[in-house]
Amino acid sequence: MQRPWTEPELSAAAGIELNLPDLPEVPISLGPAAAGRGASPPPPAPLGERVRETLTTYLPLLLMVLLALGTWWLVKNSPQPIAPRVAEAPRSEPDYTMGNFSVRRFARDGSLKVRVEGRQMRHFPDTGRIEVDDVTIRSFAPDGRVTQATARQAVTNADVSEVQLTGGAKVNTVTPAGEPVEIESEYLQAFIKTEQLRTHLPVRVRYGQSEMRSKGLAFDNLAQRLDLQGPMRGIFPPRPQGAKR
Repeated sequence: MQRPWTEPELSAAAGIELNLPDLPEVPISLGPAAAGRGASPPPPAPLGERVRETLTTYLPLLLMVLLALGTWWLVKNSPQPIAPRVAEAPRSEPDYTMGNFSVRRFARDGSLKVRVEGRQMRHFPDTGRIEVDDVTIRSFAPDGRVTQATARQAVTNADVSEVQLTGGAKVNTVTPAGEPVEIESEYLQAFIKTEQLRTHLPVRVRYGQSEMRSKGLAFDNLAQRLDLQGPMRGIFPPRPQGAKR
């Protein structure tokens, strides 16, 4: 067991001299205050070096911004996908009109086939039909015979091969034998190429010196056939004596 130190012994111990080895001198910085009092600040770096350091620091960020802007520009200006167009049904409205007109159609040999005149014409693209007000149609047969049709209104197809006449319709023609024929009704359907005429409304027919009325008819000029429908009445001049029935 260690005994306690006595006062004389502590006094002797306090007079002991310690020898420490020499340590290297280490500079100690006391901060800006100490520097301001004595040492001068380091000189600034050259401008080129400072620019290079700035570019090196901010160049990645600048590239990212440019890449984002380029992506936004491409998205904004890229062509949009074309939506499939739904075919629009042709409108039942005239796409053009003509007033006080005259239209002529010619055969391949240059001869005149049909001439259509009217106060106003309307073309409808949905069906290709043509409406004509106050119409006059003349058809010229190869043998020189002329068939003329008039009405307050006519509806024809594109090539005027079929005509529907309404309102005071009248057709005048001549048979191959030279007999005049006149047909009148409020509605007549004429087929120009085959020289046929039909109606389901009351009609009056003059054939030569005869006159007939009926509720409808079907007339074939080339075949020289006339079919009258429904109740019919007619006026027939007496035949000359000796004429064949």
